[in-house]
Amino acid sequence: MAITKEQLLASAQNQLEKVRQVRRHLHAHPELSFQEHETAYFLQARLEEAGIEVKTGYAETGLVAVIKGKNPDSRLFALRGDMDALPIKEENTIDYRSQNEGVMHACGHDVHSACALGAGLILQELKDEWEGTVHILFQPGEEKLPGGASLMIRDGALNPLPKGIVGQHVFPELPAGKVGFKPGMYMASADEIYITLKGKGGHAALPHKNKDAIAAMAQMITGLQQVVSRMAPPAIPCVLSFGKVIANGATNVIPNEVYIEGTFRTMDEAWRAEAHDLIRKVGSKIAGSFGVEADVDVRMGYPYVENDPALTMSAMDAAKELLGADNVVDLEIRMTGEDFAYYSQHMPGCFYRLGTSSPDGKQFTSPVHTPTFDIDEHALLTGTALMAWLAMKC
Repeated sequence: MAITKEQLLASAQNQLEKVRQVRRHLHAHPELSFQEHETAYFLQARLEEAGIEVKTGYAETGLVAVIKGKNPDSRLFALRGDMDALPIKEENTIDYRSQNEGVMHACGHDVHSACALGAGLILQELKDEWEGTVHILFQPGEEKLPGGASLMIRDGALNPLPKGIVGQHVFPELPAGKVGFKPGMYMASADEIYITLKGKGGHAALPHKNKDAIAAMAQMITGLQQVVSRMAPPAIPCVLSFGKVIANGATNVIPNEVYIEGTFRTMDEAWRAEAHDLIRKVGSKIAGSFGVEADVDVRMGYPYVENDPALTMSAMDAAKELLGADNVVDLEIRMTGEDFAYYSQHMPGCFYRLGTSSPDGKQFTSPVHTPTFDIDEHALLTGTALMAWLAMKC
């Protein structure tokens, strides 16, 4: 007899307090990308306490939990939770506030790991009610190149290859209890740009005797936007933004060097490669027009996220069955990036959003990557139950 949603939800409710405590522990003890040693030890211990096999040796701190149902060789499916935090000082006044100064789970990876753990506990409790094997990947370093997903794959976390993989991400734009899906192209590739401009500094009152790297920088930031507005095919989503400029001069001092950092994002691999070349060429020519040298370093980041249409439609149908159709919404494409994309290059993948604001939409609305981000913990029940349900149903 197939497992019922009532059985699944009852098990999720039984695990909810444990999941909440795990999430709060992780939130209070965040660790930066590729430094998640204590996080991994903690999660491994909780999994093994439940009798779940845990494999180590992936990307240094990564784990793969193995849960076997009936006929374990009949199918293999995967779930993913990331573990790393961000270099942000938390401003929330909560009991589980970060105890690691300057480090915070501001992107909800504590939620992702706790829900993945909870899904594992449900699957283990109901192992006689579902078919196959589920691997849960607890992954480091989603926030930092080269991306923990790529290293997990390098180290064999997808061996043997599952038939599909599902991941979820917190979404304060949706209330707790709701989830969102987008078949096909969903999230952008995310590349990093580092530019050093070398000129000849001097007195700001004597610009004709200098090679002004600041003037070149200002023109470059503006001029490179033409790569997007005039050179990109109009139908391809594309973003070029600069977020960091260092120019250590003064009111009356033009510095020798200026340093810029930015990001380029799109959803087409051919245009992505062409745009990288254009950024280098256009940037160098603009600098040259000011007599300034430019070192334009464009670093490949994560690929764009392509949600497998068949798997995603199946996941949406399963989510509607578990949560009700009114609690499953359609999403638009996003220009944010995710290293989940690496997994979906190897097998069908589905990356969806978990609502985390209050049901009335008035609390827990701070965006991710901000010092006041937090969630309505009612989302933990939805996130835990749905991950386990999809592992059984998809």
